[in-house]
Amino acid sequence: MRIAIAYDCLFPWTKGGGERLYRQFAEEFVAAGHEVTYLTRLQWDEEPVIEGITVKAVSNDRDIYDANGVRTLGPALRYAAGLAKHFLANRGRYDAVLVAAQPSTNVLAVRAALLGTKTVIDVDWLEVWRPDQWRDYSGPVIGTVASVLQWIGAKLSPLASCHSRLHARRLERVGFRGRVIVSPGLIEPRGEVEPQLTVTSPPRVVYVGRHIPDKRVETLPAAIAAAREQIPDLTATIFGEGPSKPAVLAEIDRLGLRDVVSTPGFVSQEELDEGIRTAAVLVNPSQREGYGLVVVESCAVGTPVVVVEAEDNSAVELIEPGVNGYVAKSPADMGAAIVNAVTGGETMRKSTHDWYIRVSSTNTVAASARQILDRLVKAAHLR
Repeated sequence: MRIAIAYDCLFPWTKGGGERLYRQFAEEFVAAGHEVTYLTRLQWDEEPVIEGITVKAVSNDRDIYDANGVRTLGPALRYAAGLAKHFLANRGRYDAVLVAAQPSTNVLAVRAALLGTKTVIDVDWLEVWRPDQWRDYSGPVIGTVASVLQWIGAKLSPLASCHSRLHARRLERVGFRGRVIVSPGLIEPRGEVEPQLTVTSPPRVVYVGRHIPDKRVETLPAAIAAAREQIPDLTATIFGEGPSKPAVLAEIDRLGLRDVVSTPGFVSQEELDEGIRTAAVLVNPSQREGYGLVVVESCAVGTPVVVVEAEDNSAVELIEPGVNGYVAKSPADMGAAIVNAVTGGETMRKSTHDWYIRVSSTNTVAASARQILDRLVKAAHLR
């Protein structure tokens, strides 16, 4: 089949879980023998060359976030307009389209442009937000509009896929009228990465990700200070950058942890992998995760994970308490969870890696891609 994937970001020109997911979906579709066009926005200086995949920019915005890490409206609207223009000019070219539902303007653009064609459309929902969540994120006016557009997008989704039970339930509540396909998982087996099943000394906490309000990175220094009351030689490395970093540094200084906590920013993939592999525990205090890929990557090398229970955090679905990590009830409880993970020692590192071996044989990106692809093929044959 001729398949288009519509998402305004493309890995590695932009980095994140969604970017990696849709890039991998494209590669899996090509590996299955299909022709893939990836419709995105301009993110590069030199035209990208990806084997088997045609990459086309339908909008030109280089930046889609404001200074606080919030998506802005203009780039979303221009990307949606670019999608509509492309599909209007290519009606009949594609047998199927996989369109990311974030932002929901993508769904409206694709549906309107392909109305009346035989093209099969699957809307992929990485996340489904509550109305108050949209208002907190984008303000009362734009947030309300975004919430309404999400509701319309759900109503207009012919087929829908999600990657967590949390967001599948929400999609059904906001108005999707069909059967939501929940993928088996988004694990990318990493056989080339050697697990670290022995304990390194001194023990070290790591955080990996952007420094934005939803990630609550600024709560980490207090958790580390609390854990050090029982593990005095505990250190930490907080990777990443973002608008919340000044608050993180201020907390480190307030608690006198400048010699304990390092903040190297963004680093090479090799340094990041080694940092996770040799850590005693990875801590992710985020209140919002659509899936939680970093949890899986950490477990792949035997490093247990601490996450925090939150209404919008799907990553808790990946944790089996006492097996591959712990779920803290709140940021204030992270210190105790860190202590439990670290003192679990080699026993917990082995059970963490065993968890990964067990789930990585079935809950993979490849399996999810095949599930979506099978659905698209079947629907296309019925047209």
